[in-house]
Amino acid sequence: MFNVLVIAYYYPPLGLSGVQRTLKFTKHMHQFGWKPTIITTGKMAYFAHDLSLLNEAEQANIEIIRTESLDPSSLLKKKGTVKMPSSLIMKLFSRISKTLFIPDNKLFWSRKAIHTARKELNKKEYDAIYVSVPPFSTIEQATKLKEEFNIPLFVDYRDAWLTNQFRFYPTPIHKYMNKRLEDKTLRNVDRTLVVNRAVKEDLMNEYKFLSFNDVDILTHGFDPEDFDEVQPLPRTNDKLIIMYSGIFYEGITPKYILKAFKKLTLEFPDVASNIELHFVGHFKRENRRIVKRLKLQSFVKEIGYLTHTEAVKRIISSDVLWLMLPNDERMNNVTPGKIFEYFGTYKPILACLPEGISKSVISDYEASFITKPNDINEIKNAMLKIHKLFLANQLPKPNEEYVDKFNRIKLTKDLTKIFQFYLKAE
Repeated sequence: MFNVLVIAYYYPPLGLSGVQRTLKFTKHMHQFGWKPTIITTGKMAYFAHDLSLLNEAEQANIEIIRTESLDPSSLLKKKGTVKMPSSLIMKLFSRISKTLFIPDNKLFWSRKAIHTARKELNKKEYDAIYVSVPPFSTIEQATKLKEEFNIPLFVDYRDAWLTNQFRFYPTPIHKYMNKRLEDKTLRNVDRTLVVNRAVKEDLMNEYKFLSFNDVDILTHGFDPEDFDEVQPLPRTNDKLIIMYSGIFYEGITPKYILKAFKKLTLEFPDVASNIELHFVGHFKRENRRIVKRLKLQSFVKEIGYLTHTEAVKRIISSDVLWLMLPNDERMNNVTPGKIFEYFGTYKPILACLPEGISKSVISDYEASFITKPNDINEIKNAMLKIHKLFLANQLPKPNEEYVDKFNRIKLTKDLTKIFQFYLKAE
């Protein structure tokens, strides 16, 4: 067995989408001859905790080393799971943080994690270091380990850095410093992994020293084991269920689909009466106000935050899955992990998306209905079409060969091949 030291801020028992990619990679690595040891956060205040995900890691016999620091989340650890603030407050705090900290406010944890990693590397022989980002401060710190121990360093970009969809540079100096820091760190990384072609192109355009072979694409995916033997929940009626699973933040909002549905109730009340909109996850107060203002309470079912296992049950019990991204050019290089989890259900998808990589990926799925993010008439008409097909039992099926490309077990195999190819090249 080869040993890989994994450094990841987001890892179970934290919940939400940021933990899925690293958890699933580490869960399946042993099948391909790699044994991971994880350095991650200790107890901390966070918006969601999911013990079912932690149980997955424990059942895979993954060694987890936890460390805390002076970052706000660790200092507030006694609060445990905290309520998610409104989108406006989250955006405000994000902008303050990006003004005060470069590259991010996790720098204190990153330093502590690298100190912990150094002790681990002195105790045990490792063949590779794998860092999951964001937070991007972890890469900068991890390059010190590469130099000190002469171990290849692989960095996995779950999101872009300089061209991140939530980027905010209050001054040109902030952007310059982030770019200079990313340039410096990427020069000291052995291989960079990204989630899609658009992020790879962005990196190669910004940093001309990167060759095509310096950056590998490993998409997000779905774990087929999440869906094994999971039975749909019993239905209480024969209505069409359109479901969303996840959180709303930074322009990702149910506002437009709710307005489109309101229009449906006025123009085609018989159709609307046969549809339910289900929301799994944190449904903020601001969204409840929209539902109430539009008088859609009888059509909307707010399920709340669930463990990943329970969320999967809800997803497979629906008829159509919905997602959206804001109509913002900054979203062009974004492929949310939610898309690929949806793929794992083989359910039709209603996707309200701007131009960009996500629209391309979902188009190839084939069982998709794609509209502009904020075109209320177009979304309404898509729901009408979906309902007609639902009644005729003719909802589209996805391209199974295409879906299989996103199997996380196969993606983990690809990751370990990258590790081993580099080791042989050395």
